[in-house]
Amino acid sequence: MTSGLPCPVCEGPDRRGSLERSLRVLAVDDEAPALEDLVYLLRSDPRIAHVEAVTDATKALRVLHRAMDAGQPLDAVFLDIRMPGLDGLDLARVLSRFAQPPPVVFVTAHQQPAVEAFELKALDYLLKPVRQERLAESVHRIVHEVWDSKAPAEPLSAAAAQPAATTPPEMGDEVIPVELGGVTRFIRLADIRYVEAHGDYARLHTATGSGLVRAALNGLEERWRSAGFVRIHRSHLVSLGHIDELRLEDGHLSVTIGGAVLPVSRRHARHLRQLLVRRARPAPVSGQAAPAGVAQPRNGLGS
Repeated sequence: MTSGLPCPVCEGPDRRGSLERSLRVLAVDDEAPALEDLVYLLRSDPRIAHVEAVTDATKALRVLHRAMDAGQPLDAVFLDIRMPGLDGLDLARVLSRFAQPPPVVFVTAHQQPAVEAFELKALDYLLKPVRQERLAESVHRIVHEVWDSKAPAEPLSAAAAQPAATTPPEMGDEVIPVELGGVTRFIRLADIRYVEAHGDYARLHTATGSGLVRAALNGLEERWRSAGFVRIHRSHLVSLGHIDELRLEDGHLSVTIGGAVLPVSRRHARHLRQLLVRRARPAPVSGQAAPAGVAQPRNGLGS
């Protein structure tokens, strides 16, 4: 993990041992030296048990179907983008139509297709030459995908059952490619303050600037809800953790985020106020009621 903090999923006593040599992955690249390097790095990761390696998309499909027929579907596909014939993006589109598509990690020397890779819901996007520590982050995300897919059959611990107070580390570390003046930049989900609808695109705003992704606001709302993002208007999605103020002036509600004042529509106002109050109010000690006479925070967040 990039934060350096222990991950409660990976470091749990009931899971740590089972993660050793448990993943089965496929590496696809038409250039033999690049494929050999990737396979070497993958096999060096203690969480990976088996690596299949092929040089084109057609062979990759055969391997994937053979694994599914054997009842041992692969856990992820590490996929080059620029290949002759069926390229990596084409293969990713085919995989997206599987009943249970495997997570895809694009591995490429080119930044240009990053936005399209994001639209295909790629789990990660690695630039060549791949560094071991960066690859380890991708494997970490695959681990979470695998555990999430098994979650319904596994009882949650008491700690895991509690609602997250902040952005989950694995989501906050998500890297999103955005377009700005013909240049592709990469920003972390945790750095996004708010999102603004722009037709078929969405503009992601951070403290240092903004960039466009080809995505609908509804889709981003659904995808990032568990990371603390909430819809406040038909044109805006905001990160709760970045809200500085909630204002009520002349009957109109708005939020302030890093100097930007964003309107809150009536249909979203009640839900937003409830979420902010919940975040601001300290949790009472189990089995005890809040002390009588304690005043609510005077920050305009009261209901």
